[in-house]
Order: sequence, then structure tokens, then C-alpha cells
Amino acid sequence: MHWSMNTLPLPPYVELGVHSLSGLLLTLLLLFLWHCYRMGSDLPIPGHAHAGKLKSGLRRSMMSRSGSCAGTKCSARSKLLRSDQITPFISMETEEDEEQGQGYLTPVLSHALFPAQASAEAKKLYAALQEYAKRYSWVGMGRIHKGLCEQVRLNDHSAIQKPHLFFLPDVPSVPFFPRDAHRHDIEVLEANYPVILAEFQAVYQRGIDSKLGWTCLGPKGQAVFSLYNAGVCVAGNCRSCPRTYRTLLSLRTFISSNSLGSAGFWLLGPGATLGSSYGPTNTRLRCHLGLQTPPLCELVVGGEPQCWSEGHCLLVDDSFLHTVSHKGPPDAGPRVILSVDLWHPNVAAAERQALDFMFSPDL
Repeated sequence: MHWSMNTLPLPPYVELGVHSLSGLLLTLLLLFLWHCYRMGSDLPIPGHAHAGKLKSGLRRSMMSRSGSCAGTKCSARSKLLRSDQITPFISMETEEDEEQGQGYLTPVLSHALFPAQASAEAKKLYAALQEYAKRYSWVGMGRIHKGLCEQVRLNDHSAIQKPHLFFLPDVPSVPFFPRDAHRHDIEVLEANYPVILAEFQAVYQRGIDSKLGWTCLGPKGQAVFSLYNAGVCVAGNCRSCPRTYRTLLSLRTFISSNSLGSAGFWLLGPGATLGSSYGPTNTRLRCHLGLQTPPLCELVVGGEPQCWSEGHCLLVDDSFLHTVSHKGPPDAGPRVILSVDLWHPNVAAAERQALDFMFSPDL
């Protein structure tokens, strides 16, 4: 219905030109009531879309279907969207994002949106992410989803930072992080330095032997006494170092529930050099607590050299290219550190939970 001012009854004193205050207020009241009535009559009926929007939606639907179907053969994704028997996943994606091709949060039931040339490991991680989202939520999974879809381009990353297992995009990284990134955990480790050193010396004096919990990595005194190995507690070794074990449990960001996290004593003998390598992921930082640091021991990460100091911590992003060397004299003794894997401070709590699920030691 078309409304106009001609249909609005006006008081006689307005027509006669009476400009009293009460007449003006009454006129304004009538105008307000007319406006409210018109707005109420134009509201859409619940359950019915506006005609213009309905036509626009049908047009977009037909265009999307014509683009994804050839004859009677449609893509698996369009079949899933039309199916009434399958409960849809929760989608964080807006219709506008989908039209612009920027919606990487669309949950799918197959690998339709996943690169076909992806490795078997990447497909396994993607399936684990889908299972996690089915159990919990897709909320906060945007970067992980994007990172998995870009796994096929890991070799295209710069030579200075190239994690070989999983790269989380949009994470600010530098070779060495300041203490403020994990101040609480660093202060806890440094406060317990005397106890940790004493327990290391006790297990070291018993001898370096695989039967005593040691893992030898090379001929020049390269050995590891693991307390956590790929997210699994090494119970026998932790019993040998109970106070160090309790210190690890008191850390807020220690990665103890997935295969990306480890902790233990690392030895490097005089004359040994560990060649250039990359860590598995940029979602963690390695914290090195210096226990015994002879001179001429050096850590180079991303082209930046640093030296350890006894009783102090270094925060390292080992997804950068890094080398370790001990160029001290033979009688200098081994370089010893307690290495602990901590979450990268830019990885959110929801992402940590999802990564714990995806990289569970049981999978």
C-alpha cells in the first residue's frame, strides 16, 4: 500500500493556521504514530523472505550450482549440502567470505577443499582436525586449517625458517625470544637451577649407558637423558630426577601432551658440531637452561649466534635453521643443558587444545 501525507487527518486548527504549542505537539504525535504504523506494516512475515532477497538468493544458488555441476554430475560437496540426512558441521564462514573465495573455515566431510597433492602425513593431520572439530568446535581453527591446506608449499618457505612437520601461518617469529615471552616459566626453571644441576650430576656419575636411561646420538659425547620424549613421560628417568620432574609439572606452557613436546638433559662433548637443521614446527619454543657451559660453546639460530650461561635460560625458535658447536679443549668437559619445549606465546588456547589432539602420542 502506498502511503502519503494526503491520507493523514490533520486537526482543523492546523488548517486554519493556528500555531499554538499544543497544536504543534499534537501534530508531531500524529506524525510519529503514522511513522510507526508504516514501519510495522512493512516488516516481513516470519518464515517468509523478502521478495527481492529471495530472488537474489535463488540467483546466487543457481549460479553456484551451475558452476559446480556438469549435467547431472555434481560435486560431492554440493550433494552433502543438499542432503537432509546428514547433520551439517558448524560453519564459521559467512556467505560474503565464500563468494570472495576467502573462507578457509568451511568444514567439509571429505578432502574436497584439501589439496589433492598433499602428503599422507598432511592428510592424516587434516582428518584429525576434522575429528576434533566434530567433537568440539571449529571456533579458533582458522589458522590451523589454513596451515594444513598450505602444507604442500612448505618447501617454498624461506631457507632461514622451514619446519618440516607443521607450519602455523601468521605467527610472529624471531630466532631468539625475550624472557618476557615466558617470564613465569623461566623464573621457575632458574630458581630451581641448583636442584636440577644436582640431580643431573647424580645420574651422570652413574655412567652414560642405554640401560640407565641414556640415548647416545653420536661418537663425540652427544647424549640425551629424556624426561619427556615426544609427549610421553619416561617414568624411570623421572623417578631418578623427582624434583626436576615436579619443576616441569609446575610450568604453565610446557608441552607435555603431544608429540611436539620433549624435555631432558642434552650433552655435547668437546669438538662436536651438530649440523644445520630445522625443528618440526613453529608452534613451540625451546627453552635451554644452562647447567654446564664451558667456553667456546655456541648456538647459531637464523644466523644469530648466542652462548649459554649457567643458571640462565635461552628461548629459541628451532624452526629456524640452527647449528650447535662445542669448540672447547678436550678437558673442558661436555656442554650440558636442560631442554624444555614450551608453547609459542602467539598460539591461542583453542589452537593448543586442537594440536594436542592432532599430535597425540596415541595417534
